Amino acid sequence: MKRIMVMVVDDSAVVRQVMAGLLESEPDIAVLGTAADPLLAMARMKSEWPDVVVLDIEMPRMDGLTFLRKIMGEHPTPVVICSTLTEKGAQTTIEAMAAGAVAVITKPKLGLKQYLKDASDDLLSAIRAAARANVRRIVSNNAPPAVVEKHSASAILPPPAGNAMTRTTERVVAIGTSTGGTQALEAVLAGLPRVSPGIVVVQHMPEKFTAAFAARLDSICQIEVREAQNNDRVIQGRALIAPGGRHMLLRRHGSQYFVEVVDGPLVNRHRPSVDVLFRSVAKCAGANALGVIMTGMGDDGAAGLLEMRHAGARTVAQDEASCVVFGMPKEAIKRGAVAKTVPLGGIGREIMQELAAF
Repeated sequence: MKRIMVMVVDDSAVVRQVMAGLLESEPDIAVLGTAADPLLAMARMKSEWPDVVVLDIEMPRMDGLTFLRKIMGEHPTPVVICSTLTEKGAQTTIEAMAAGAVAVITKPKLGLKQYLKDASDDLLSAIRAAARANVRRIVSNNAPPAVVEKHSASAILPPPAGNAMTRTTERVVAIGTSTGGTQALEAVLAGLPRVSPGIVVVQHMPEKFTAAFAARLDSICQIEVREAQNNDRVIQGRALIAPGGRHMLLRRHGSQYFVEVVDGPLVNRHRPSVDVLFRSVAKCAGANALGVIMTGMGDDGAAGLLEMRHAGARTVAQDEASCVVFGMPKEAIKRGAVAKTVPLGGIGREIMQELAAF
């Protein structure tokens, strides 16, 4: 079995030591080397190139964002960002993900050694997902936009009603995505006109990062994009992104849709979970909704999308060729949850068809 070769680039000796120990204990992962800054890493990588780079952002001599852009421009390689949980760190990390990073692992300023050990499952999952990522797809998706513990979802909400919600003129688009989704969402949302259906999004992302992500999208999109808050209305021309660390559900009062943001257990190893959102959309919107599942590792969203389809919603998956990781769409297709498969560039058209439905 070929092991995943990893280069760890971080100015913290503790991070380098702990990460190297964790990675070397895995039979499918090997540490190619560690470096205190990008210049040292580049010297080491001249002799052998890694499969995955784990990269800090704030480092001496050359910052991680500059190094990432250099890698993606010269030798596209899956990069996992290891970033501090601060507002400044979140904003910089979102820039890194826009530049092509595959995933984010957070780290606190204090208690770092124990935190990294506790978060080892997330780190290992991110590295394995990155190793399978179609990183050249990330690079091609980065063209400037045309427009400025395991629980089931039943732990969060009751099963959907047996009868789908009667049709109305209010339409809702629910999008679920994970690995590679930051770039994919940017491509989709930045291409939508100001008059678009109301959109609710779950993007697997750590706490404190979704606000910066939403702000970035809002700055380049015609539609309004913001991190969801409890009781926010779902209206035309607005996309609400579930906050990291909390689940988001669709609710309905009369003819109006709004979101509920709640705490709760991890579902499919995630909070927010795509399944939780999709199941609530099946229950509250039924045939008035479009479900879209995009690039990502694992199976979160597959069961919920199937419930949406059974409730009368249109369901769409991103195709394999345009995905960074085809895991989530593949599982949804396998379960019969997907009515139509389209490339990333076609998802915006599917969304706009919702306005033409009535």
